[in-house]
Amino acid sequence: MACKTTSFLCFCLLLISIDSIISQDITDTERGCSNRWIHVRSLPPRFNLDLLANCSEYPLFNNFCPYLANHGLGPRTHNKSQSWYRTNPLLLELIFHHRMLEYPCLTSDPNQANAIYLPYYAAIDALRYLYGPEVNSSMEHGLELYDYLQDNEGWIWSRNHGADHFLVMSRPAWDFSQSVDVDPPIWGTSFLELPEFYNVTVLIVEGRAWPWQEQAVPYLTSFHPPNLGFLESWIKRVKASRRTTLMLFAGGGGVGSTPNIRRSIRNECESSSFSSSSDIYVNNVEGFDYPKMRKVCDIVDCSNGICEHDPIRYMRPMLQATFCLQPPGDTPTRRSTFDGIIAGCIPVFFEEQSAKSQYGWHLPEEMYRDFAVFIPKEDVVFKGLRILDVLTGIPRNEVRRMRERVIELIPRVLYRKHGSSSGLRARKDAFDIAVEGALQRINSRLKARDFDQ
Repeated sequence: MACKTTSFLCFCLLLISIDSIISQDITDTERGCSNRWIHVRSLPPRFNLDLLANCSEYPLFNNFCPYLANHGLGPRTHNKSQSWYRTNPLLLELIFHHRMLEYPCLTSDPNQANAIYLPYYAAIDALRYLYGPEVNSSMEHGLELYDYLQDNEGWIWSRNHGADHFLVMSRPAWDFSQSVDVDPPIWGTSFLELPEFYNVTVLIVEGRAWPWQEQAVPYLTSFHPPNLGFLESWIKRVKASRRTTLMLFAGGGGVGSTPNIRRSIRNECESSSFSSSSDIYVNNVEGFDYPKMRKVCDIVDCSNGICEHDPIRYMRPMLQATFCLQPPGDTPTRRSTFDGIIAGCIPVFFEEQSAKSQYGWHLPEEMYRDFAVFIPKEDVVFKGLRILDVLTGIPRNEVRRMRERVIELIPRVLYRKHGSSSGLRARKDAFDIAVEGALQRINSRLKARDFDQ
């Protein structure tokens, strides 16, 4: 691979070869790998590493070259930072690939594997169809990969027709769901509509409601602790943070005249009374008994992507807020949901598709009442329900318990730094839970298929 830019220091030179880190000298019992073996399918670099060299090729999309530093975590937020990075969420595929090379139960023998991981950077490859010169060929996205899998050791694919394979996609499913019959193409590629990939398990930041193979996994945040000490130190800070704002919205939109939930949030925040004193109650809020609140509502304007690589801009306000409002935007889900959880801020959802029906592996659906608030957006936008009335109606003891549950979720939604300490590796993070879920789903799928035969 010839690197076209030095800003990301040629990630290809930093990856350790798979063969050098796979050892089969340790038994299943000694390493706990029974039913957990994964084979990383060898793909030509045009399907992954070579794509990184195009990081500045699409003028309509942000240049992501600077964020390839630190194996895709991005530049540190400051020189002494050990856990905080300016992470680009597009690079989940890259980070997942690197973490997979550290997975303790890799095997070079596909016959031994319980699952096959495809290190294909689908969302990065999709940029040429979404923003580049191949927009009129977007229905072909994925066919080159399929042809390669068929023509090179095709038995690995054909033995289960791809049902034991999984891959990661770092953009919402809607970006890959254009019908193959649309002419001319509109928005998106047709990767998830190709029958060739119907059997593959797809770990994606936002899935659709119906396809069984799509499973949502958390967006990347900017917090990637390298050891247990840094994680515990952060959690201690979150627990000790003074919550001087009742509710916070960090995001853009809602400035037009069309009725929508973001506009309603902005209107309510702008009309809510607050005091600048740090030692008095919020005024004019009937039944409000949260002492020493400075603000009823705060807005962190993240219009035009200004927050995407600047976690300080929104994490400090989130640490000071009791509730973080998570309205849908172009799609139901938001990276901000996970930023807020990292800050110990109780999420408030307005659509079930924003989280409850998405992230069941990481945020168990049966626990939602324990850590989140749900307010139907229609009640706010069209029926005049005030968000403030709902939130101030929650007893303080219940709010305290909800925040405790949110804090307990922090390790489950973060992606720890590659090469992290053994102590931190003992705590399952978003990657561990995603891989475990993929293995279980593939195992169930294969058992059901064998039963039907």
